[in-house]
Amino acid sequence: MAESVYKIIELVGTSDVSWEDAAKNAVETAGKSLKNLRIAEIVKLDMKVENGMVTAYRARVNLSFKYEPRD
Repeated sequence: MAESVYKIIELVGTSDVSWEDAAKNAVETAGKSLKNLRIAEIVKLDMKVENGMVTAYRARVNLSFKYEPRD
């Protein structure tokens, strides 16, 4: 098995609907510009509150992808 190196970045996704959608938005948006995504770990969930009402869900996600150095 060849050795591999992975980079981990932190993202915050948002949604008006749910934490699941917030996490999905973060990963899918990153996937538009990053290749070889591997693992997404939810590290924190929170909500935006205005006038006593929840207005948005936020998910902080650690996302790993395979590091491929330029030749």
